[in-house]
Amino acid sequence: MHIHILGICGTFMGGIAALAKAAGHVVTGSDQNVYPPMSTQLKQLGITIVDGHDVGQLDPVPDAVVVGNAMSRGNPTVEAMLDRRIPYCSGPQWLAEHVLQDRHVLAVSGTHGKTTTASMLAWVLQDAGLSPGFLIGGVPANFGESARFGESRFFVVEADEYDTAFFDKRAKFVHYRPQTLVINNIEYDHADIYADVEAILWQFHQLLRTVPSSGRIIRKADDENLDALIDRGCWTPIETFGAVGSADWTGQFQDSSERRIRISRAGGESAEAVWKLGGTHNLENALAAVAASASAGVSLPQAVDALSRFDGVKRRMERTATVSDIAIYDDFAHHPTAIRRTLAGLRKRHPGQRIVVALEPRSNTMKLGVHNATLVSALDDADLIFLYRPADLPGEFDKVLAAAGNRLHSFGDYDQLVVALSGSLLPGDQMVFMSNGGFGAARQKLTIALQQKRAV
Repeated sequence: MHIHILGICGTFMGGIAALAKAAGHVVTGSDQNVYPPMSTQLKQLGITIVDGHDVGQLDPVPDAVVVGNAMSRGNPTVEAMLDRRIPYCSGPQWLAEHVLQDRHVLAVSGTHGKTTTASMLAWVLQDAGLSPGFLIGGVPANFGESARFGESRFFVVEADEYDTAFFDKRAKFVHYRPQTLVINNIEYDHADIYADVEAILWQFHQLLRTVPSSGRIIRKADDENLDALIDRGCWTPIETFGAVGSADWTGQFQDSSERRIRISRAGGESAEAVWKLGGTHNLENALAAVAASASAGVSLPQAVDALSRFDGVKRRMERTATVSDIAIYDDFAHHPTAIRRTLAGLRKRHPGQRIVVALEPRSNTMKLGVHNATLVSALDDADLIFLYRPADLPGEFDKVLAAAGNRLHSFGDYDQLVVALSGSLLPGDQMVFMSNGGFGAARQKLTIALQQKRAV
């Protein structure tokens, strides 16, 4: 069967392509911007990618088209697909019908931490010998790929609340019908499609309605929005996790630099491990992953031991280079909560060293000003802030960030930002690039500039 994927270079749709290829289909696809790492991963799989929306990509006519949620009416390929009446579906629908049927689905949802938690969970299951399938919105370093068909009945999926497709405005996750559901947290996000947190809670409640009474829901303990969600009706046993307070699954750091963790469950059983991550947010992600793995039969000691070998996720505080004792990180954080917790964790790991942040406000929610009230305080742990200011950013954003004072340096050009960074960084600095996009390759350019500076 020939499957053609529109919007193939997004992490989710690229994962769909990998799964379809593994299932034996002929897979092709297209995207407006063909770029690594997904383009590289797809090329290695032997998948042909068309750059752009030329309608000729539908000749010969594929057996089916899988449509990414970035596609919209008016797109030439979409219009040709509809006019020619070529069978089509969304990525989540294809995944549900062709991969998730008859499998134990472990879905990881929530505003923050989905990618890291899903990656941890997949790795714990793999380390326990369960050979799970997975589809994750990032690339776990332990696997080197964002999707795998798997050899067992277990399948881990990152369950995104963003809408499914131009013809299906439900959240992606309602398609997945999980037996084990993790809900890390719920905050207001995606202001381009959701009017308020109430609209997000409505979508999450549709997800709750699909989890069987024989399944399991694992939720963060101290989250008022989750309390409100559960109060709407829940028909599945619930287990809670939390790094503070009381919960069924709890965790603590065993040292000031957060390099050793202890995870405990109700009843008194506990296990410890040294790990490579840090930050309370990652400890909570670990708690969720360990609790979810228990529903697949993995023991607590097994799961915690596996975390000692978890290498993280690309673009989630990924240390990409160290030049002249300057550490450079790539991070996907684009919500104030994620920014604040990420920087707090970095401060704990590297006390006494400067934290320098390069921020690209790229998400629709940030551009709409939804996070204006909390963004500056989220950057409290940053000693210096280098902002790339897109031309379409509202003027109100500048007024908000002015509260950062002389820590803030704003640029409308990527190269100018890199030059300024190169002249400002000192040995020992922790340099973090934060964006949900490519940041104009500024991180890579800075790395080269620092290497050249060192050579001179």
